Amino acid sequence: MSLVSRHLEENGIPTVIIGAARDIVERCGVARFVWSDFPLGNPCGRPGDKAMQRSIVGMALDLLESATAPRTTVQTPYEWSPDHSWKKDFWSLELSGEQLARQKVEFDRQKEIARQKRESEC
Repeated sequence: MSLVSRHLEENGIPTVIIGAARDIVERCGVARFVWSDFPLGNPCGRPGDKAMQRSIVGMALDLLESATAPRTTVQTPYEWSPDHSWKKDFWSLELSGEQLARQKVEFDRQKEIARQKRESEC
């Protein structure tokens, strides 16, 4: 997305990236970036937390309007959880195949809960 953003910017279309991989996105040199210190794949917040998601999208729209310099990064004020142990698990390369399988099952379960909730609200 960062490279697409740069291409669009070079062709006169302003962009904002909302992401979680700060080192990668900033290295690509995007014009405007809203960074969330969250697990990859969740840059707008926890599933089902509409208030957080709206706030982060609002920050992105505000940044689109207010950025005065290239390569502007804004950090969201939110935490994924008060307990930062998710970072240890997320970055760990020492998980066994069984541990990874359990985490995938839990992740898939959470996605299904979110999907059902979305469908019930429509």
